[in-house]
Amino acid sequence: MRYLFLIALLFATNRAFSIEDTRENRLLEAQRYLSATPPKDLFADVAEQMAKNAPPDQREMIRTLFTKYLDVDALTKAMMDAMVRHFTADELHALAEFYGSPVGKSAMKKFGVYMADVMPAIQAEMIKVQAKMNREIPDEKK
Repeated sequence: MRYLFLIALLFATNRAFSIEDTRENRLLEAQRYLSATPPKDLFADVAEQMAKNAPPDQREMIRTLFTKYLDVDALTKAMMDAMVRHFTADELHALAEFYGSPVGKSAMKKFGVYMADVMPAIQAEMIKVQAKMNREIPDEKK
């Protein structure tokens, strides 16, 4: 009986801290998340990783051109719209809390390097998958 009370108390307490899942709350929490992980910083990191793969004499030009032509505002809006569409207010709150924390900020600083490490393997695997799929998909022209 005592355990049942504790379980009920835990459930009631947990629900007390949830955020009402409205569009407005999703927007607010998505904005908190994007404040904790600014897309501009994310894309600057992407530009830096791209530049590292270029010849040394072209690295600065790659960073400059990527930054010049990338529409960060359009991507930020797309990110915001997708987050509000797919995540609940509680989920967005949790993401903002984590990525706003010291551990979350540290993890995000490493994300660009992580992606640079794994991207060649992803690209190679995608090429292999595409080749295998092409062999199995019937050719309509025959």
